Amino acid sequence: MKKASEYREHARECRVLAAQMDSADQRDQLLQMAAHWDALADDRADLVEKHPELDSSRPPEG
Repeated sequence: MKKASEYREHARECRVLAAQMDSADQRDQLLQMAAHWDALADDRADLVEKHPELDSSRPPEG
């Protein structure tokens, strides 16, 4: 499972691409994708907060 930071990076990439689009429809689609990536990042962060053992950046206990 990806980290919240990875999801946020995908959202950032979508926003960068959106800024380069001439088509309003394409720009809107990319901004919607960015919002979805941000929501996934928030969900992942909430999940890790409730279940710290899922944090892949932490060394395993034991």
